[in-house]
Amino acid sequence: MRETTAVTPSAAGSAPASAVAATETPAQPPVGSPSDAPTGSRSPLLSHPGAVEGEGADAGVAAHYGDPMREQRLLAEGLAVVDLSHRGVVAVSGPDRLTWLHSITSQQLTGLRPHESRESLVLSPKGHIEHVLHLVDDGEATWVTTEPGDAAPLAAWLDSMRFMLRVEVTDVSADWAVVGESSGAESLPGEPLAWRDPWPGLVGDTAAYGPVDGHPGSDRAWREVLVPRAELAGAIGDRALAGTWASEALRVAAWRPRLGFEPDHRTIAHEVDWLRTAVHLHKGCYRGQETIARVHNLGRPPRRLVFLHLDGSGHTIPERGEAVYAGGERAVGHLTSVARHFESGPIALALVKRSTDSEAVLVTGGVSATQEVIVSP
Repeated sequence: MRETTAVTPSAAGSAPASAVAATETPAQPPVGSPSDAPTGSRSPLLSHPGAVEGEGADAGVAAHYGDPMREQRLLAEGLAVVDLSHRGVVAVSGPDRLTWLHSITSQQLTGLRPHESRESLVLSPKGHIEHVLHLVDDGEATWVTTEPGDAAPLAAWLDSMRFMLRVEVTDVSADWAVVGESSGAESLPGEPLAWRDPWPGLVGDTAAYGPVDGHPGSDRAWREVLVPRAELAGAIGDRALAGTWASEALRVAAWRPRLGFEPDHRTIAHEVDWLRTAVHLHKGCYRGQETIARVHNLGRPPRRLVFLHLDGSGHTIPERGEAVYAGGERAVGHLTSVARHFESGPIALALVKRSTDSEAVLVTGGVSATQEVIVSP
């Protein structure tokens, strides 16, 4: 794995003018989850008035800037941006990069056009989720954003898989930062390069384990814009800032899984409906493909993701990791993400046993919760 100073998006690199303020781009706790440590030092945007630093996986950037509900509304309306500079960035260059990444991850990547975004998974031999790649190619290199703390492990694994192929893998997290915004547009030539979230669309030859029509994620547009880390403040310009509490609440409301939150060391993609955006079912062999095919063709996943409306009558809400009960004393699952939504109130995602009654009122952390089915029983 090489040092990080020389790699930059090509002049074709991208993100619409409605996005981050245009900047001059320089010339050319479970297995598989990212560390809680942020990618680098604390974000300079934490000096913004009212900024309160996040915790755990989102340490190093602001959880909010003093008014989380207002920030969430602005973000949902496309009027604010989120500092995601704790995310990692990996660049893969070389003429064999797309065919190589195609051969070792879960998504169809051959023929990917410049500025076209994809999501792909690195699976264990048993099909468990180890890494999630948010990737976009600029015509000269493929750029991957990762969960905080996951860039170095991902780059090391990719580097170990190069063999004799013409590819170079570089962790460029020290030089490049990520800014999140509510936009569903791919980046264009001459603009900062951006990864557009495909959720909840069906990408390629895949399958949905949750609803296709009427999916709540259809109302959430999202992308991650790459900016030089040294120019982060200037890239934001005078746009309003929203913290990660805001982006997380919108993610949870969209039923969008996140590495290090929804998956644990046993999770397979079917359980959290991740096939729809990240897995191509007929692309050929890759590590973990046997599990993907077997469960899809012969059975159902052992657990399923559910969306919960939490009772908000009290002053507190349960924390992520709390056990979930469905009558009696035996746990049927656990909370994976918890948030306060500006319209829906306290909400959560939980991973429960497939046999859990979809009509049952669940209890977690002493709080009752009603279910919405995401992954069908």
